[in-house]
Amino acid sequence: MRATVIHAPHDIRVEEVPDAAIQRPEDAVVRVLRACICGSDLWAYRGEAARKSGQRIGHEFLGIVEETGSAVTDLRAGDLVVAPFMWSDGTCEYCAEGLFTSCEHGGFWGSVGHDGGQGEAVRVPHADGTLVKLPAEAVSDDHLLTALLALSDVMGTGHHAALGAGVREGSTVAVVGDGAVGLCGVLAAKRLGAERIIALGRHTVRTDIAKLFGATDVVAERGEAAEAAVRELLGGRGAHAVIEAVGTEQSMRTAVNITRDGGAIGYVGVPHGSGTGLDLGVMFDRNITLRGGVAPVRAYIPELLKDVLSGVIDPAPVFDRTVSLDEVPDGYRAMDDRSALKVMIKP
Repeated sequence: MRATVIHAPHDIRVEEVPDAAIQRPEDAVVRVLRACICGSDLWAYRGEAARKSGQRIGHEFLGIVEETGSAVTDLRAGDLVVAPFMWSDGTCEYCAEGLFTSCEHGGFWGSVGHDGGQGEAVRVPHADGTLVKLPAEAVSDDHLLTALLALSDVMGTGHHAALGAGVREGSTVAVVGDGAVGLCGVLAAKRLGAERIIALGRHTVRTDIAKLFGATDVVAERGEAAEAAVRELLGGRGAHAVIEAVGTEQSMRTAVNITRDGGAIGYVGVPHGSGTGLDLGVMFDRNITLRGGVAPVRAYIPELLKDVLSGVIDPAPVFDRTVSLDEVPDGYRAMDDRSALKVMIKP
């Protein structure tokens, strides 16, 4: 089969690799219908996250079950399924607590020795605990499939950030980061009943999506100017809930400085210097809470799926470019130079 492989920074190739195949009784093989490129994939693409030459890449996909191992009981060939960005057994103590990303037998797509999502097929370990069945009729609805693909990562991660930030009915929210996760954080905040949502971003294409998703205000400034603008919009007090979806020193510093006393920050940006943007003394004095981390997306898919199917939320607009498998290297270049927000792949 063909799959995306990373050899070195800025060296992404689509190559022939061994076919995905059952190796353990708990496995399933999924033929990929939709996959995508994540902003976190860019850290490896830019050489800021280590990868072995020849390693697979990609962790967001949905598709059709082609084959199941002898121990798989909840799935059968022909099922349409979505995969969260990590696999998990669904039975260990952490999974029972809803923290599927800490599963004692879990792992990450594209890790050494495992298939990545950006290919023609994927071997899925612990298929019963990992995969979520989708309505069969969705396979013929292109827009719905696109929206459902967002459940593999960005919609659940935005939701995790909103929960970490304590978004509730009537709260004020500020979102730092105009990537797909930040935009899904806007959508999640709206879904949870936020009264006012301020999106920080300067790219009109992205802030237009933020407005579509429920942002009431847009702040285009950065740094101290952004902090002043947010506080002015909120009567000088800052936001009850702040979503940090970037992971840099500047983004975290901004998040802290626009949080209302007694408020909370939900952080889901993969940390790349964000720790130096934290001042525990300031947070202590102002009673600011910090919650977040790797989103246990598998825990959120069932409730978010219902709202996607009913039309309550539609995260599909975060995908603004579609490529074939052969065009995946072009997709990486487009996301790297920010000419694309989030690239969808149709193998």
